[in-house]
Amino acid sequence: MPALPSYVLITPARNEAQYIELAIKSVLSQTVRPLKWAIVSDGSTDGTDEIVLKYAAGHDWIELLRMPDRKERDFAGKVHAFNAGYASVKHLSYTVVGNLDADISFNDKDYFAFLMSKFAEDPGLGVGGTPYRQGNSMHDYRFANIEDVSGACQLFRRECFEEIGGYRPLKGGGVDHVAFLMARMKGWRTRTFTDKVCLHHRPTGTAQRGVLMAKFMIGTLDYALGSHPAWEMFRTVYQMTKRPFVGGGLMLFAGYASAMLRRAQRPMSRELIAFRRQEQMQRLKRLFRGGTESRPSYTWLDAPERRSEAQ
Repeated sequence: MPALPSYVLITPARNEAQYIELAIKSVLSQTVRPLKWAIVSDGSTDGTDEIVLKYAAGHDWIELLRMPDRKERDFAGKVHAFNAGYASVKHLSYTVVGNLDADISFNDKDYFAFLMSKFAEDPGLGVGGTPYRQGNSMHDYRFANIEDVSGACQLFRRECFEEIGGYRPLKGGGVDHVAFLMARMKGWRTRTFTDKVCLHHRPTGTAQRGVLMAKFMIGTLDYALGSHPAWEMFRTVYQMTKRPFVGGGLMLFAGYASAMLRRAQRPMSRELIAFRRQEQMQRLKRLFRGGTESRPSYTWLDAPERRSEAQ
């Protein structure tokens, strides 16, 4: 077994007093702890800072950084907070950098030891992570694409993260998706390892905007991230097999069509859009051919409501 690589964690946190102590206790319980953990308070006003400072006082590898308050709630702001944390650890010598959401915890004390072993075993692994579970809900990874890595706890080999230029400050979302797409386009392997899971505690954005409107917004995001029209049609049909059945699929397609008709801005390069569409078409071909060796990706056929919620 090769030696485990060192790693650092960065956690943007905006008013996470209800959950962040669970995250801190989970990391403290790990058999392999990070070299440094930068928790970036993104204008928090609910006591988040005080909770972090309490633990930082007893653990010099935990550091609280403060960002000024911002009026906008979007994913670009979260990326700016992450970048502040990333700047604070760049002088350290480490192999893996992880983006850990503030509302995540782990039941397994060897969660990070497990993931570090995967990076140690495979020098070509650029992005790694595990599924997340919210309540009893989790992707069925017999069918989902294990190459897509959730942003709830998304780990990068340092060279990979630097090569892709880090996270893009996309206001509309899809930050984590663009990151692993960029990594794959540049030849890195990306992988979700289903042996472990992390636990997500914050309720999803669907409670505020409603399930149907959430589907509409995801369709809009699909267009912005360059999804192929043929892929979106099949995704629409697939969504009709899940609650709220027909309505969910129709709203998903309506969001995509609406963005297409108004020619909404796409924050991705033409090269990356072409790469994503090529992957989608390959997966649809595998779907029609059948077989079990290379299952098609349903990760983005199955609408990820949690990742559409701005922090």
